[in-house]
Amino acid sequence: MTIALFLTILTSGAIIAGLMTEALKKTFDNAEIKYSPNIIALITSIVVGGGGTAVVYILAKIPFTVENVVCLVVMIVLMWIGAMVGYDKLVQTVKQILGE
Repeated sequence: MTIALFLTILTSGAIIAGLMTEALKKTFDNAEIKYSPNIIALITSIVVGGGGTAVVYILAKIPFTVENVVCLVVMIVLMWIGAMVGYDKLVQTVKQILGE
């Protein structure tokens, strides 16, 4: 896996994982279901980060070598971190820019 491909997957996946995490949190809030935001972010990151990276590997015919599997696991962790803090910080920044 090249660095460019890794960063492309990370960027697009982090956006998707963050949005899915926020959507699930809003859904659970509306249904008044208790949940742990970190666990929601972790599950979303496993699906988007791990699943998305695996799909890219398959479509690009990238072999599942030890190095590529390590990249897949690192991708899950980085997306988990991004999903936990990314959306909230983005909303906060936009509100500050708009002066709200």
